[in-house]
Amino acid sequence: MTFELRELYQEVILDHGRAPRNFGKPDRVSHEAHGNNPLCGDKVTIYLQVDDGVVKDIGFEGQGCAISTASTSMMTEVLKGKTLDEAHTLFHRFHALVTGCDESTDGEDDPNLDCEALERLSVLSGVREFPMRVKCATLCWHTMEAAVKGHGEPVTSE
Repeated sequence: MTFELRELYQEVILDHGRAPRNFGKPDRVSHEAHGNNPLCGDKVTIYLQVDDGVVKDIGFEGQGCAISTASTSMMTEVLKGKTLDEAHTLFHRFHALVTGCDESTDGEDDPNLDCEALERLSVLSGVREFPMRVKCATLCWHTMEAAVKGHGEPVTSE
């Protein structure tokens, strides 16, 4: 990771960690799920208001490390207004990005991929240098997927 990227990574983590966006439960909620990362102590509840397959509103509650909070905050920003297909695509691309999987460069022509949103999230790619922190960054995404699928059991990073 270059010095500039590392600096941006730290700046974004601190900004979203100190002042998370979309923190709180929206007035209307159609989907929700709970997530837990026992290794780090992160706990998150993701709330979604989905109308006609579009994320109209999204929020979260919980507590966690700065990476978990920043990732959740950033996720809520990029998913607002997205279709569920677009959200699903971003989830998989983000996961590939932070784990360093080769598939992160596949499917550039995917109509459900918002390249600008993925670029905004790419600052979190630095967590791949710290494998134990990948779970912190991806917990909210797994929880969002569980909320959409209507899974009743809490999501765990274990």
